Amino acid sequence: MRNLRNIGHSVFRDPVPDSPFPTAASASAPFSASCWDVSRDEVIVARGPTARDARIELSRVVKHTHERPPCHLKSRNIATWDALCPNEDGSPDVIRSIHYFSDTLTTCVIMAGGDIVTVTEDEETAAGEAHIEIVGTLSPSISAARWSPDEELLAIATGDAKVLFMSRSFDVISEVGLSEEDLRLSKHVSVGWGKKETQFIGKGAKAKGLRDPTIPEKVDEGALSSNDDGRCTISWRGDGAYVAVNFLQQGQRRVIRVYNRDGELDSVSEPVDGLEGALSWRPEGNLMAGIQRLSDRIDVVFFERNGLRHGQFTLRAPQDSPDVAAELALEWNSDSTVLAVIMKDRVQLWTTGNYHWYLKQEFLCGDGGSKHHQSSKFAWHAEKPLLCVAATAGKVLINEYIFTIARGPGVSPHDFGAVAVIDGQTLKFTPFRTANVPPPMAFDELEVESPIIDVTIGRDCNSMAVLHRGGVSFFELIIQGPRMLPPKLASTASFRKTHAQLYEEHVLQVGLSGSNEVHVLQMSEDMEIVRHTFDGTQTNEHGWQKTDATSITTITTPIVPPVVEEDGVIAQDWRGRLSRIIEGEHLPLPAEFANFLPWTSYITHSGEFLAFGQARNGYLYCNSTLLARNCTSFVVTKHHLIFTTTNHFVKFVHLATEEELEVPQDDPENDERCRSIERGGRLVVAMPSRMSIVLQMPRGNLETIYPRAMVLSGIRDLIEAKNYGAAFATCRTQRVDMNLLYDHRPEQFLEHVGLFLEQVKDTANIDLFLSTLKEEDVTRTMYKDTKAGAAPQSQEAETAAKESKINKICDAVLAKLKTQKNANLQNIITAHVCKNPPALDDGLRVVADLMQEHEALAERAVEHICFLVDVNRLYDHALGLYNLELTLLVAQQSQRDPREYLPFIQELHKMPELQRKYTIDDKLGNHEKALDHLKALGDFEEVKTYTVKHKLYQHALSIYRHDEQHHRVITDLFAAHLKSISQFKEAGLAYESLNSYHDATDCYLKAGAACWRECLYVAQQQDPPITAQRLEEVASDLADALREAKDYAAAATIHMEYLSSIESAIQSLCKGYLFADALRLVALHKRRDLLESHIDSGLADAFSSSIEFLADCKAQLKAQVPRILELRKKAKEDPLAFYEGENPFGSKNADGYDIPDDISIAASSRATTSASMFTRYTGKAGSVGTVGSNVSRATSKNRRREEKKRARGRKGTVYEEEYLVNSVRRLVERVEGTKGEVERLVFGLVRRDMQERARVIEEAMGVVLEGCRQAVGEVWPQEEKQQVEGEGEDGEGWRPVGGDGVLFESLEAMRAKQTAPVVTGFEKLALLGGKK
Repeated sequence: MRNLRNIGHSVFRDPVPDSPFPTAASASAPFSASCWDVSRDEVIVARGPTARDARIELSRVVKHTHERPPCHLKSRNIATWDALCPNEDGSPDVIRSIHYFSDTLTTCVIMAGGDIVTVTEDEETAAGEAHIEIVGTLSPSISAARWSPDEELLAIATGDAKVLFMSRSFDVISEVGLSEEDLRLSKHVSVGWGKKETQFIGKGAKAKGLRDPTIPEKVDEGALSSNDDGRCTISWRGDGAYVAVNFLQQGQRRVIRVYNRDGELDSVSEPVDGLEGALSWRPEGNLMAGIQRLSDRIDVVFFERNGLRHGQFTLRAPQDSPDVAAELALEWNSDSTVLAVIMKDRVQLWTTGNYHWYLKQEFLCGDGGSKHHQSSKFAWHAEKPLLCVAATAGKVLINEYIFTIARGPGVSPHDFGAVAVIDGQTLKFTPFRTANVPPPMAFDELEVESPIIDVTIGRDCNSMAVLHRGGVSFFELIIQGPRMLPPKLASTASFRKTHAQLYEEHVLQVGLSGSNEVHVLQMSEDMEIVRHTFDGTQTNEHGWQKTDATSITTITTPIVPPVVEEDGVIAQDWRGRLSRIIEGEHLPLPAEFANFLPWTSYITHSGEFLAFGQARNGYLYCNSTLLARNCTSFVVTKHHLIFTTTNHFVKFVHLATEEELEVPQDDPENDERCRSIERGGRLVVAMPSRMSIVLQMPRGNLETIYPRAMVLSGIRDLIEAKNYGAAFATCRTQRVDMNLLYDHRPEQFLEHVGLFLEQVKDTANIDLFLSTLKEEDVTRTMYKDTKAGAAPQSQEAETAAKESKINKICDAVLAKLKTQKNANLQNIITAHVCKNPPALDDGLRVVADLMQEHEALAERAVEHICFLVDVNRLYDHALGLYNLELTLLVAQQSQRDPREYLPFIQELHKMPELQRKYTIDDKLGNHEKALDHLKALGDFEEVKTYTVKHKLYQHALSIYRHDEQHHRVITDLFAAHLKSISQFKEAGLAYESLNSYHDATDCYLKAGAACWRECLYVAQQQDPPITAQRLEEVASDLADALREAKDYAAAATIHMEYLSSIESAIQSLCKGYLFADALRLVALHKRRDLLESHIDSGLADAFSSSIEFLADCKAQLKAQVPRILELRKKAKEDPLAFYEGENPFGSKNADGYDIPDDISIAASSRATTSASMFTRYTGKAGSVGTVGSNVSRATSKNRRREEKKRARGRKGTVYEEEYLVNSVRRLVERVEGTKGEVERLVFGLVRRDMQERARVIEEAMGVVLEGCRQAVGEVWPQEEKQQVEGEGEDGEGWRPVGGDGVLFESLEAMRAKQTAPVVTGFEKLALLGGKK
């Protein structure tokens, strides 16, 4: 589908005497050879020798840098020498080969007479003073010569039928003869590849039409062509491994011999009648091209390396000048994509695709004033595949081409996918939105008067301009509804050039301004643009108007909305500057490229002009901003920049301002803007209205795909345009979740539910939509809008999202459908059933209503609802509605045996209504409703039994809350139940509400320390009163429970108030460090004897236990904090040994650690085949175990084992640090919790005149608190928080399982941001000289 477009045309002409550009080159001798200086992109040309002048002049053709535009060339002389005439008849010598070696600045010229001449330039030597050396002479003559692609071997065919292989230093490596014995090398057998006989032609073919394809219809004998000039041709394969020699064997037969680099004969060609001397081996190596001249046509024939024929195609020689094909030569370009056919006055460029050969370009390169043209000396650039030079008698042409696709606009509604393919004088036109016709076929084929040079399609896709040498043919593109009809030739504007002007003035490109104004870029004396306006007449006598275009390189039709103010074509100069050409005036544009870009596209988006361009190296730019470095093709639509990459992805970039363009990553699984494509696929055209793009694969076939980004963008546009019918159809066709129809514009959908139902129409489609609804907002999950700056969901929308989306939609649909209940019966039932949770009762009520109105509709409705929901579930719901007729109707739709349900339904018919409802609800498990029916029946004994059986105490209490007598009975049952399930507190409360104080006392006592007050209260409320001994036992049990719960103040209260034991009360208070309360009781009861016996001993016990606790804390801090720091240091210095265990390697790194050289932080080590470094512990894919053991941790058993290891935190394991950090945290929190006790202890010691002990405990507490502060600073440093905040979200995505999961969770917990424990101040007593 690609065309060749000229983007660089330069010319050097022989100066005339009055030329303002003098040169040292002789104007008398014609150009006889040319080659490329690849390093400088300059051309080396040779003149002479001629019959009048035997000199050879070597010149360098270069571009002007400042004096003149780049389309003009100048010549600089390299050297001149005399070439002696080797022929007896006095005819001049001929150059057989010219080659330039960039590394040595040497030009090698090989003459037919046998001389091999080298011309060496020097940067410092003046023009024309290069060193000339004849390195040798071969006799008798040289028929052909060619250097290998690697410039290491020279193959020479001599006049005495020999082939020499010479080295770069011109030493002979091998010499072989071209004898008839070579023809017996092999016997060729063709199996008919590509022949009609080997193709499948259908069952109806007659048997006589089938024949053996290995037996040819005519056996060629190798007869000579009448035009054979006897020349010899040499061509190397692209890799330089083989060379082919086309030689005329003793004037009888043309033979192509293939040799390897050592000069060994590999194969010879099969006989071919009319084979001529042209030969070119495709650099890819699969085919050799030659010329076969037949009586009625000229074919380019192809040979394999083994010499067998492999296809052909027919050349299209100009009918007005058939003699130009008298002498033909062939040259493949460096990447094997273009075959150049060199004729006398023109060069044809051919490409192939899908086994069809296209004539893409034909440019004239002869002398327009001469009737006898000299064959041009043509050469391709070795590194730039589409850069070529053609030197003729009086000028040198340099042309550069690009492969580009002539496509129509990609902006809806003009995106018909129109593509025009050039094939000589035929234009293959295909609008892909109308007909997806695979190449080489086309929707329509248009003929023009001469080979086509360029074609462009108008921005509104209603016109097309075809440029050829004779002029511009203007076609109207007729659109009929959604389809496009075949183009119609509206008019032709002729250039009216003379024969000489056709050779001197080259037309290059064409562009359309508006719908009928054509701009043509051409090279005359200088670059210029001529424009013509088609007025609708067939003749178009209006002339062409010229506009200066000195530095313009390309012109392009922009992709913009059809606004009159933006008419004109976009021109790009050789520096990358852009301008709009309107009526001959150049208007600079606000955007430009950093340098010239061959592939461009322009669009105006949101009032901003955007210029997209692709460089030859794959760099993709928007204006001067680099977007991608691996682009292979791109197109621009109204909403997207679409491009393919060398990684075989197609990517979508949402159009925005230049700064806001965001290129997606290579993540086709998670990003809708990226999609994988077949290797080598390139964009042909994009059709947003069809939500599709067309790709062409390297072999030429087409593939139409519907990328998710384009589909979603199209669906969003349809929803915003309220075209719900098309949006629904697209969702269904492209398998897009239909929740998008609501989620994209929720408020709009609810407001236009009627419009949605009207457009979708079909009942089944509405059911499909309702059945696919889900609570998930797909615009936030799978179809999240990837456009930068997409509006976030409003607060109102978030609040509404908390409600059931499904129910909201179903209610809106039901509200619209209820007006036509019978017509929309199926949808009404579906809307009820699809609610969350399903409103089956409502759906069944609809069926029940229909049973009274229309039995046939009711049966259809039951069938539909049974199709949607499990029929057994529906049976239960129908039974729950107490409608036995409906139940029977549903049961008949099920697979149940009538003997199962008919007796039960008949039995229900016989029951009273309340009994029937009770029986149904009891069967369905609706126990609360069944209990309600029992209460209505008035059978309280049955109520009690049913309540206990199904534990319906709370519901029973609620329904009997106004019946005190029955309420107390139910409460008593509930209290017994609570007691049986050990809920003693609530059971005691229930008994207390019933004034059953004995049972309440028992329950409160079993509830423990939490209910000691309630227990003592109800114990004293018993009737008959509780005995003193029993009360003492209860109080004693409560006091013991409180001591165990460490509620020493409450225990002391019981001892004082209920047991009258001041000694035990004081002991409890001292145990709880409540020395102030203990001293108060001693003074209150005047028991000074208890000061020494109980108070002082309690202080001594508290002192000793506190000192011991603080000493343990101090020792633990000294042991654990340094160990934590040591572990962290080891992990930082040698992470491999720390996490993986013993290092099995003996080498040391630069820092002295035992780590192999190929181990890095990344999981890329070659030293292990399981997992390296952090892969086990950071959740990266590929982690399969440890280096030391290779033990799988994927089972739950190993996970439990690993969790035990983590809980123990044994020394030397990876869990030790986590265990120690948590231990230090618990210690700090414990010390912080005991600070109040220590303060009370110090106060009590001072009050009992124990100042020294008070100072000791204060000092110890201060030391431990300081140690805690230091530990907090070292274990939880501030820089760790900053580091954690800067880490990536490794926890997202894949997580390991089994034992590896435990390790991962451990390290994840250590990396997570942790809050350090708080250590507050300790207030020391001033009497002891203390400070905070």
